[in-house]
Parts: sequence; structure tokens; C-alpha cells
Amino acid sequence: MATNGTYTHLPLPAPTRFRQLLAEQDIVVAPGVYDGFSARIALEVGFDCLYMTGAGTCASKLGQPDLGFASLNDMREHAETLANLDPAIPLIADADTGYGGPNMVARTVQQYHRSGVAALHVEDQIQTKRCGHLGGKHVVPVDVFVSRISAAVAARKKIGSDMVVIARTDALQTDGFDDAVVRLKAAVDAGADVAFLEGVRDEDEAREVCRLLSPTPVLLNMVENGATPSWTPEEARALGFKLIIFPFAALAPAYEAIRSTYAGIKKTGRTGIDPKFTPKKLFTIVGLEEATSIDEAAGGSLYGKV
Repeated sequence: MATNGTYTHLPLPAPTRFRQLLAEQDIVVAPGVYDGFSARIALEVGFDCLYMTGAGTCASKLGQPDLGFASLNDMREHAETLANLDPAIPLIADADTGYGGPNMVARTVQQYHRSGVAALHVEDQIQTKRCGHLGGKHVVPVDVFVSRISAAVAARKKIGSDMVVIARTDALQTDGFDDAVVRLKAAVDAGADVAFLEGVRDEDEAREVCRLLSPTPVLLNMVENGATPSWTPEEARALGFKLIIFPFAALAPAYEAIRSTYAGIKKTGRTGIDPKFTPKKLFTIVGLEEATSIDEAAGGSLYGKV
């Protein structure tokens, strides 16, 4: 891109950058973010990939449990906010069941692409889905699952996107390990880039699914205190996983901290907030310096006094 005789190198598109991370890193680590503030904190810490949790979106945006309340519009709008805080950092986003038949799955891919999402996962639960670590789940027949993945891959190709399609199965709890692997293999044959076995229960299952799906990268959903044992990224890598997400990494500590502070107000009338956390500190976390530099570059001066 030429500007006044000079050339600036634009960053890689987020999907391409994500594919690069998968190819170059031993394991890609993506903390769960549930709103703009938690995403900004993850960026401040220095993560090079983020994960938009569906449970977190339901909880933070709607104040509802992860039982299929969130629509495509809810999820896409949320994903667009998170993906564009720093477009150079890839965002993996939950896309639930794709929100309908093949045409709706294709529409989901198109809208996530336009919103800047680098990767999305589509699952095989029925439309009235629930969190993968709750009981009572039901999955669709394997041919319906494959049609969802096929529609996602076809839509990606049609729009010329490099978006990564992740196939998630929840069949481990409903139909057993062997059936779940059959589903993932069928999804990979349909064009899925990454396999996602929800609710892995032990090291044997973890190693075996990674072995059976190789060379396809396999994702580990590290939900603490859920169906899966607690593994570090290094432990997950040793088991064969290529990607690990931590959906509750922001939600759980946020609940504890916020509830404690609110309880303090109710009991003593004081928040107990650290004096170092000033309004300017908050705004610095969420982009004050960038906003100031844009204003100054355009000839403004008001932000320089904040």
C-alpha cells in the first residue's frame, strides 16, 4: 500500500494469521473473553489469540444460561466487537449449531467473516443446545452434522475467506467415544480444518482422539471443574492437542471479584477498590492512548489533557 511514496505493510488477515499460528506453534493458547473489557485485558497481557465463549456471551450480554438463548445476531455482534479491538490478533468464536439448516450455516460464516472472526466452531447438538459440560444433551444424526460443516466450508470458499472451520461434536456423552470419532472424521472429510471433541474425560481419550484424527489439529476445551480434567497447555500439547481454549478464564474470577465488591458495599458502604485503579487507569486499558494519538494526528488537542 503506497502513501506519499512510502509503503506500509498491512498486517495479515486474522484468519491467515491464525493458520500461521497453528502451523508454527507447538500449541495455540486462547483465553476466553466474554466482553470488550476482558478482551482488552487479554490483549494487555500479550496473548496472540483470543476465544469468544458462547457461555460467556449468554451470561454477559443476555444474563441467561447457555441453553440456546443467543441468536446469530447476538453472537455476531459480540464477535465483531471483540475481533476488531485489535484486528491483528485472531479471534476464535463459538457459532453454536450454525443457527439453522445449511443456508443459515452459510449465512453465519458470511457474517462472522465480515465481522473479522478468524475461526469458528460449529457443533452437532440439536438447535435447542446447551453448554457442553451440562447433562441431557442431544445430537443430530451424523449426516445433518456433516451438512452443517459442508455448508460452512462451501460458504468460506465462495467468499474467498481463509477462516478456519472447527468441527465440534458433543456425541461423546450421548453416543460414546467411537461414534464421536466417526463424526469428527466425517467432518474432516467434509473440509473441517480442526476437530473438537467436547467433554474429553481422561488422558486415554485425549491421546486416542488426537492419534485417530492426526494430522488434523485437535482442540481442547479446558473448562475448569467440568467434565474434563484440568490440564496446562504443555500437558495438553504432550497429549497431542494443537489448540487449547479457556472459556471460564475471565468469567470465574470476574464473578468472585465483582460479588465480593458488591457485598462490601452492601455491608460497609465501601468498595475496597485498589487506589491505583483510577478512571484514567480504566480508560488506558481500553484504548485511551490510541484514541489520543488518533486525535493528535488529526490536529486535535483536547485528549492530551485527560
